[in-house]
Amino acid sequence: MAAEDDKERSVLEFGRDILHDEARALDELADSLGDEFERAVDLILGCRGKLIVSGLGKSGHVGRKIAATFASTGTTSIFLHLAEAIHGDLGMAANGDVAILISQSGETAELEPVIDHFKRVAIPVIAITGNNGSILAEAAAAPLVLPHWQEVGPEAVAPTTSTTMTLALGDALAMTVMRQKGFTRTDFGRLHPGGSLGARLKPVSRLMHGGDALPLTSAGSSMHDAIVEMSAKRLGVIGVTDESGHLVGVITDGDLRRNMERGLDHTAAEFMTRDPKTIASDALIDDALTLFEENRITALFVVDEDDGGKVPVGVLHIHDCPPPR
Repeated sequence: MAAEDDKERSVLEFGRDILHDEARALDELADSLGDEFERAVDLILGCRGKLIVSGLGKSGHVGRKIAATFASTGTTSIFLHLAEAIHGDLGMAANGDVAILISQSGETAELEPVIDHFKRVAIPVIAITGNNGSILAEAAAAPLVLPHWQEVGPEAVAPTTSTTMTLALGDALAMTVMRQKGFTRTDFGRLHPGGSLGARLKPVSRLMHGGDALPLTSAGSSMHDAIVEMSAKRLGVIGVTDESGHLVGVITDGDLRRNMERGLDHTAAEFMTRDPKTIASDALIDDALTLFEENRITALFVVDEDDGGKVPVGVLHIHDCPPPR
């Protein structure tokens, strides 16, 4: 009857039901977390070596992603294939390491020799399993037992809900450890130097126009001189400084257009926009992109703070930045 009911539902309805069912399973998993989760986090935080994540089959695929997430968020981590482990790769494991072993049944044949080896070299095990009475759960210092939930899909034969819960639990562990370590976006950027993500997590100082490329004029200079400097630097903006060299305003192409009818027989101070948006040189490109979007601007002066005000050290233009996420 259930199969007939499935066929009567539309493709869209069926797909939505699958996702809702897995979402309910994740809610059940979240509610089930307790002391063993805290114990697992403490074990990882106290790890003096590396975190070893191991699994077989679909659990292995999920384990690779969990290991990669830990590695990218400040925890040295490797993936150890359970089948390869018992054919020599156990040599990767050493005293001081911590292991996460993943197995829905907790009774996979390859588990026992791996657990025995970890016990001999004093590697504590964090288990992710659906079987509380399994050899894996009983051997674990921190057994994380998934709630019993039928796999979604026709005939409930493919690992679906269990792998979703395992992956989410791995994310919860990694993100909690990341928070406890105080791992920041700057730290994350150092581990992700490539691609658009890496570019967004670089410091502003890496992409700004500084030195001779920095367009500046004094508050008392004529607008004729300001336009010459602005045109030479080709950034569509010029910073206005006071006698101490502090940034007090900016003039943009838009300011020129809006004030053209006034003529150019004025000082830069009369045309400038006061208290412009600025950014620190050690801020991230990602922060600059947020300022560009929120304030609908295309250029930011990069400044260093001193007791008297903001010293301009560069200009960041939106066209120099990677696209926002």
